[in-house]
Amino acid sequence: MNILVQPARTKVEPGQCFVLWQIGWDAYEKIVEALAEHHVRTTYDRGDLELMSPLPIHEAIKVWFGHFLLALAIELPLRLRSMAQTTFRRRDRDRGLEPDDCYYLASFEKVADWTTLNLDRDPPPDLVLEVDITSSCLDRMEVYAGLGMPEIWRFDGEELHVHVLNANGEYDESSTSRALPYLPMTEVIPLLQRSLAASESDGERIQTLCCWARERVLPLRQAWQQQPSPDEANP
Repeated sequence: MNILVQPARTKVEPGQCFVLWQIGWDAYEKIVEALAEHHVRTTYDRGDLELMSPLPIHEAIKVWFGHFLLALAIELPLRLRSMAQTTFRRRDRDRGLEPDDCYYLASFEKVADWTTLNLDRDPPPDLVLEVDITSSCLDRMEVYAGLGMPEIWRFDGEELHVHVLNANGEYDESSTSRALPYLPMTEVIPLLQRSLAASESDGERIQTLCCWARERVLPLRQAWQQQPSPDEANP
């Protein structure tokens, strides 16, 4: 089958998106391969493929969350690994996409080979970041659910929503994180807003976030770790 998109001749401007309808799995895989060196985010849902080029504000927010998680990993500390915008896909589910960012925490040790990460063999990332500044034409949350992503942090430009996957394969909105249950979620967006408004370098930002993580989150994590397990609380 011929490749339907020639990246050298197809330019998606920042903030633009378009959809190729009913192209099939084989064409999807060829397009993803062809676009590997281009800054285009793809979403594939049972035959339909969306291509989107992120806005600068989208990227600024994504980078901030990366620094935020890095600060937590340093100060708590956490065994955390980002796989950024890795393309996750499953042919048996007929779905695939690239998250804005994604992180392995509890499932870190279960990944067999980081250079050949594959959902047919490896667990999905424990935490996914979705910056929903520019609305998608396809339902990315449904695609995430189809891929079995256990937790999504979705920032809509004003609020941060935590979605956790339930036993029915659907997302419930939660006030707490499943991956980081001790994290004070209501404090995250004020931190983001202050940081984006400040004229600070990446190094200065990480230092600020590390200080916050050390003074605010570390005691919460230590208190959480000292809580009895459900079995101990209910002998």
